[in-house]
Amino acid sequence: MSSDILILGSGAAGLTLALRLAQAGRRVTVVSKTRLESGSTLWAQGGISAVLDATDTLEDHVRDTLTAGGGLCDEAVVRYTVERGPAAIRWLVDQGVAFTRDDDDPTGSRLHLTREGGHSHRRVVHAADATGRAVETTLATLAANHPNIRIRERAVAVDLIVDPDSRKVQGVYLYDRASKEVEAVPAKVVALCTGGANQVYLYSSNPFGASGDGIAMAWRAGCRVANMEFMQFHPTCLYHKDSRSFLMTEALRGEGGYLRLPGDNGTPGDRFMLRFDERAELAPRDIVARAIDHEMKRLGLRHVLLDVTHLPADFIKGHFPGIYAHCLELGLNITKDPIPVVPSAHFTCGGVMTDFAARTDIDSLYAIGEVACTGLHGANRLASNSLLECLVFAAAAADDILQRLNTLPAPSPLKPWDASRVRDSDEDVVVSHNWLELRTFMWDYVGIVRTTKRLKRALNRVELLQREIQDYYGNYRVSHHLIELRNLVVCAELIVRSALERKESRGLHHTLDFPQSLAQTGPTVLAGLRS
Repeated sequence: MSSDILILGSGAAGLTLALRLAQAGRRVTVVSKTRLESGSTLWAQGGISAVLDATDTLEDHVRDTLTAGGGLCDEAVVRYTVERGPAAIRWLVDQGVAFTRDDDDPTGSRLHLTREGGHSHRRVVHAADATGRAVETTLATLAANHPNIRIRERAVAVDLIVDPDSRKVQGVYLYDRASKEVEAVPAKVVALCTGGANQVYLYSSNPFGASGDGIAMAWRAGCRVANMEFMQFHPTCLYHKDSRSFLMTEALRGEGGYLRLPGDNGTPGDRFMLRFDERAELAPRDIVARAIDHEMKRLGLRHVLLDVTHLPADFIKGHFPGIYAHCLELGLNITKDPIPVVPSAHFTCGGVMTDFAARTDIDSLYAIGEVACTGLHGANRLASNSLLECLVFAAAAADDILQRLNTLPAPSPLKPWDASRVRDSDEDVVVSHNWLELRTFMWDYVGIVRTTKRLKRALNRVELLQREIQDYYGNYRVSHHLIELRNLVVCAELIVRSALERKESRGLHHTLDFPQSLAQTGPTVLAGLRS
């Protein structure tokens, strides 16, 4: 298997890049850890933010993003992204994505816009309450049927192959889950579209593949990473024993839902968000998640309540059909019953440092989407800016690759993967135990509210686990779960070390030892391992 362009990841970022390159006549290979239609994009409910309404402005979207980002956004990147938002939506419409239309438009051509926390206007384009599924399935179908796109499913990247002299990427070591063999795959260009690292926490809204693979591989190869302390917790994940990772989209609050404390016999009690922010339920995610965490700890609650029972039942069923049906299967009628919710790890705001063309510190290595740190999100991501970032920077990367590809040299002959000194493991329990231990202490010590003591305790455990995992990795044949665990423990270290570097509270990083924000600050940058 070889390809001039190798794309790791098949979410919105990877498929957008693949289609743009293929539609320009280039042959690409897309690698997916599971099936093609998988990853975090598929799970996204809310939508994509873009200025499409006459009463909205690009300046308003820029301002809302900067405000949510807590003073750490790169304003030039924010403007670059926001300005390209309308074109990104038009491209998706042209590909056939069926967004929800505005019922009040007699022509049926106007897209319905909803509002989410942190936004001053209705500017979130959506496909009912399953936007990610609509985007992912449409793009995946196009990719699977395009003659210039080769799909490689059930394959996991182990490490990047980088020329030590030129610092140019040469390819990837790829583990085939069926054959259980590792092969060296050459490529002129490699694009990391591998998503975030939110499975580093015990409770996450993300699928199990969100193990920070691209971040860890890029860091090991010498790329800088930035702002890894800013891990976003979605405020409202369904609290139910039979459905632990199901999100209650931000749009429920955007359309008028209230957060309440539990009352007697599970009935809705008092609203509490106005005690924390004048925007109440429409405050940015970091504020809402912290408020819920505070109330749960103050009162010893297992959850709070999201109440939409005052909204018209037909409106809820029409605009949130997926959520309504899912909850009904669990015996919860959200038109009549309040929804028990808790925060859960949701989005990695930091990542591999990139420029306006999604280029990293390594020549011909690109990083797009949640794996990257572009400067758009700062200390806290504004709702529905994530898919926008995927679309805009995939387009930018495609343009850059198309300009450069013919000038790039072919990869040098690659060193085959050496498995001659390893043996089959008879202690797989070590992987599952270390996986659980890592995610548990990260949740307990490096969660929504932090202290220096807890962070140092977490770092000690990370370093111990790293030694155990590296010893295991060096002596036994690799497996899918071992590869992910090895990457997760790297991301855990980057998160903890970044959090210890920041001697203030800002955005998603809130520490009791430094509760105030500094007057002057900047991104937290950690050098790559081989730099």
